[in-house]
Amino acid sequence: MARNISGTLLASAARTATTSSADQSNYNAKGVRVFINVTVHAVSAALVPTIEVKDPVSGVYTAIATGASITTTGHTVITVYPGATVAANVTLSNALSKTWRVTMTPGNANSVTYSVGYSTIV
Repeated sequence: MARNISGTLLASAARTATTSSADQSNYNAKGVRVFINVTVHAVSAALVPTIEVKDPVSGVYTAIATGASITTTGHTVITVYPGATVAANVTLSNALSKTWRVTMTPGNANSVTYSVGYSTIV
């Protein structure tokens, strides 16, 4: 029986460099919700979240969803699900691949404290 799975992709920490989660294995889900919680945000800092899928042959990652630049503290949710109503930088109508990850890319070297979680959607 298929079920939704939730977990931590990146535990809360202050970061200044591009950080990718570990590869995630998708067994039966069609999509995913990614939750980003920014708790400390330096002045002029920016953070861009990307959901990426991995080519099973070459191992190359391809972005399937890129969120808007996060410039303040708060909670952001990005959803990838086939048939979902598309909303720029928030929701993408696409299926989740077998192997995926999230990459957080800073706009500069200013520190941002954040966590990233997920919940698959069956």
